[in-house]
Amino acid sequence: MNIVCIGGGPAGLYFGLLMKKRNPNHRVRVIERNKPYDTFGWGVVFSDATMVNMREWDSETATQIEEAFNHWDDIELLFKGRVIRSGGHGFVGIGRKKLLNILQERCMALGVELMFDSDVDSDLDFPDADLIVASDGVNSRIRSRYVDTFKPDIVTRPNRFIWMGTNKLYDAFTFDFQKTEHGWFQAHIYKFDATTSTFIVECPESVWLAHGLDRMSQADSVAFCETLFANTLDGHQLMTNARHMRGSAWINFQRVACEQWSLQNDNGSHVVLMGDAVHTAHFAIGSGTKLAIEDAIELTRQIALLGDEPVHLPQILANYQALRRVETLRLQNAAWNAMEWFEVCGDRYCDQLAPEQFMYSLLTRSQRISHENLRVRDAAWLEGYERWFAEHNSVLANAGPPGKPVPPMFTPYKVREVVLPNRIVVSPMAQYSAVDGIVGDYHLVHLGARAMGGAGLVFAEMTCVSETGRITPGCPGLYTDTQANAWQRIVDWVHQNTHAKIGMQLGHAGAKGSTKLAWEGIDQPLDQGNWPLLSASPQRYIEGVSDTSAAMSRSEMDEVLAQFVVAAQRAKVIGFDWLELHCAHGYLLSSFISPLTNQRDDEYGGSLQNRLRYPLEVFAAVRAVWPVEKPMSVRISAHDWVPGGITPIDAVEIAKAFKAAGADMIDCSSGQVSKQEKPVYGRMFQTPFADQIRQEAGIPTIAVGAISEADHANSILAAGRADLCAIARPHLANPAWTLTEAAKIGFTLQPWPKQYVSAKRQMEANFERERAQR
Repeated sequence: MNIVCIGGGPAGLYFGLLMKKRNPNHRVRVIERNKPYDTFGWGVVFSDATMVNMREWDSETATQIEEAFNHWDDIELLFKGRVIRSGGHGFVGIGRKKLLNILQERCMALGVELMFDSDVDSDLDFPDADLIVASDGVNSRIRSRYVDTFKPDIVTRPNRFIWMGTNKLYDAFTFDFQKTEHGWFQAHIYKFDATTSTFIVECPESVWLAHGLDRMSQADSVAFCETLFANTLDGHQLMTNARHMRGSAWINFQRVACEQWSLQNDNGSHVVLMGDAVHTAHFAIGSGTKLAIEDAIELTRQIALLGDEPVHLPQILANYQALRRVETLRLQNAAWNAMEWFEVCGDRYCDQLAPEQFMYSLLTRSQRISHENLRVRDAAWLEGYERWFAEHNSVLANAGPPGKPVPPMFTPYKVREVVLPNRIVVSPMAQYSAVDGIVGDYHLVHLGARAMGGAGLVFAEMTCVSETGRITPGCPGLYTDTQANAWQRIVDWVHQNTHAKIGMQLGHAGAKGSTKLAWEGIDQPLDQGNWPLLSASPQRYIEGVSDTSAAMSRSEMDEVLAQFVVAAQRAKVIGFDWLELHCAHGYLLSSFISPLTNQRDDEYGGSLQNRLRYPLEVFAAVRAVWPVEKPMSVRISAHDWVPGGITPIDAVEIAKAFKAAGADMIDCSSGQVSKQEKPVYGRMFQTPFADQIRQEAGIPTIAVGAISEADHANSILAAGRADLCAIARPHLANPAWTLTEAAKIGFTLQPWPKQYVSAKRQMEANFERERAQR
């Protein structure tokens, strides 16, 4: 084949040498706009997995790269006058110039044609090429030429950063955070050869502008950073090799993700994107070069599998995209999480968190590293942090199994005068099994089993404040004495037989009411026996299907408010330990908050402040009759997942309003307000909302959503992303989820029901044996 690689970075060079090594008869050209052995940037970071692949495909190149590597295990944090270090993280770094020199020399040795100082405007300049690899970087001209085919999604991120070097050698991957009168700066620092370290300085755009860095020359910017980070530089200078850039050399990161990776041009040549031209990964996890190298390997692998003849290229390129897309999306998502952490840390974490917790948050920022993964990497550091966490939550440092700290999820949590024995919550989950709003034996077994299962707090499902406030005929209520008596039986049983607290969640279905039981057709209107629906504004939850709700009048608002108060008074008499007001998921109070469902033109519509007015009135009335010594939380939809709906930024303001009204916690769910929603699901997918609200609104939060194991809960709690973790579906599958997870992680001090103690040691031994085998 006749192969042309446009762009002489790692992707183009490595693919070129692999193809020439595989078949010397291929004609391979790599065309680079810069001069030979000239490059910009400093060090790059690799992973062990990438090196395993490189050794398999070209051991000579891999050996040279490994000989030039600098390896380090530790991450060191410089923050608020403290130095904190954690080990076991395993990085390898190499100078970008050294890496390119190795690849260039290997290319020449194999017979690849290297053409330097050559600017390529178009792929059509190579009519004889069978395959053109566009490895021409983040600003790819080839990608731009075919933008309608490649369909790139390019997002310019808000932070500014400058890439520099220094001759001070660091023996750990170092993060240095410095506060100025205008905000926080952070430096990412790592050694990449015997004489030089990479030194990246980053800050928000607003901070960059406030310091006038947009008006400074490169030399002035370097001098500014030398002064700011003088303590860590210890007299060493910073250097820049960005002479090809105009201005101060501060840039914004661009996230690139393309829908299509290849095409056939007007000459009949196949054109494929590779490396930064098709995808970028933020330097916060250092995966850009890794992705480029592995792109080159995978395309070579597909050619080896399907054949070198051009006729096979359509299938080869389709396979290449399908296989690489999965891995690149995984790494891009991790890089996105890490990137966002650095973008918001100045506002969200730097001032709020103690150095110990800040370090934990930093280490787990990408969500690829979890609590137990940290234990594998550096058990001593993690145990020290767990002791710190326990002490700061009024637990003795070594109160766990002999010589061990208590894991975060098993530390107690106090709100007002209520003390939860641990931080696991059984989330409210609709069971659709009440009769005329009356809970029965099913609910006693359901809630009783989960209270016995070890959770610190067990929530009843959303309990409705009126007959017409129910979602379905099977939903429970608290609007009659008979219903209250039935609840009394359950609450008494939980208090008499378990260590758990039990909470009541009050709500009104609004426009989502008068529907069938879930297993008969979720959200489908009843065939008969329907009741009138109320909402902030007229709406149909499912267009063309749902019944239409009526906009509430002032008298109806007063009537429903009074129903909430009566239900709260009944919950007080019954002895519930906790009360939650349901203001989420498109139900009545939620319908006032979201602009998607509130089109009122009175004082209860329009601005967010106005839309919150009625839910806050209800909250205030309920809080006034709820015991002062008992907590009250509010469940909100922190994201509607629909353009024009509630966003996480709005959620912070919503949380602030409820905090000012006296709420103790915000239960952070999302969605279910509109059928037009397009949520982004994933592990712990709603935890970022709890994190943002906790830090920016300054109120404790409950994280909920795809939290399925102790490792998730401990990671969330230890990082300060939430104060409690609500576990839903895992508790349906296993009522003793908390007891099971305690045994799984070796926490033997979790109390069991006395009737079940004989099974405790057996389960612990089984998990202990599994851990030993692993």
